Amino acid sequence: MSEITDFSKRFLFEQADIRGEKVTLKQAFKQLTAGHGYSDTVKALIGQFAAAVVLISNNLKYSGKIILQAQSAGPISLLMVECTSDSTIRGIVRGEVKTDSSNPWMLLKEGQLAITIERENGPRYQGIIALDTDSLATALDDYFLQSEQLNTRFWLAASGECAAGLMLQQLPAQLNQDASARDEQWQHAVVLAETIEASDLLSLAPDTLLYRLYHQDPIRLFPPIPVAFHCPCNRERSQNALQLLPSAELEEMLNADGHIDMNCDICGQAYRFLRSDFTELADPRILH
Repeated sequence: MSEITDFSKRFLFEQADIRGEKVTLKQAFKQLTAGHGYSDTVKALIGQFAAAVVLISNNLKYSGKIILQAQSAGPISLLMVECTSDSTIRGIVRGEVKTDSSNPWMLLKEGQLAITIERENGPRYQGIIALDTDSLATALDDYFLQSEQLNTRFWLAASGECAAGLMLQQLPAQLNQDASARDEQWQHAVVLAETIEASDLLSLAPDTLLYRLYHQDPIRLFPPIPVAFHCPCNRERSQNALQLLPSAELEEMLNADGHIDMNCDICGQAYRFLRSDFTELADPRILH
């Protein structure tokens, strides 16, 4: 049985109203970034977005997806990663994707961050905040405190080979009704998590990391949830998109090269179409 390299793992503090989740992405992260020519800096950015959107998606109680998207006036004009309720991810970066910087966040200067929740056969919700913080983790901390009135903290990291993240969130009062005691428990959990180094997030297994941080706190661990890269593109969808074009435009494209090539922007899959793939186009060599 092959080792699961991509997963999220949830946990609860047994004696405090606090939950958490640790996510590790390896193979899915490689598939997310393969074939796009992203610089190491851009990989670090999209890796942090990927880890974050998986952590956020644990709030989905129904079929749908969460989209984490940034738009900016900086070198990266668009960065989008989505995670479905089935824990599949995909994403894309637009702009100067080969740009390197000592501070990845500077590639998204003067930007805004949108968190979109799309529910199958249901309403769509979107929250937008300015990217005026020093990191994605800080932006998300502020967003959750403002939108959900729940203390939430994120720690995110990514290298060329792996992306990872940790989230803590204070739950509504159940185990402890005393506000002062709740605040003390929250600060205790956060202060210990602040000792995490990026290398710890990327290299340590969740059980090992949590034991290192909270070996004196009773923690309940849940089974890991596999995460995978998945792009829903296929030949039929690509052909349907082409068939929306006017026949004259299809004719022009086919006459130029004898075929039409389409590449998926997300996964890079290539699809080639010939004249025979379009039944509405009559072969000029056939007389009726």
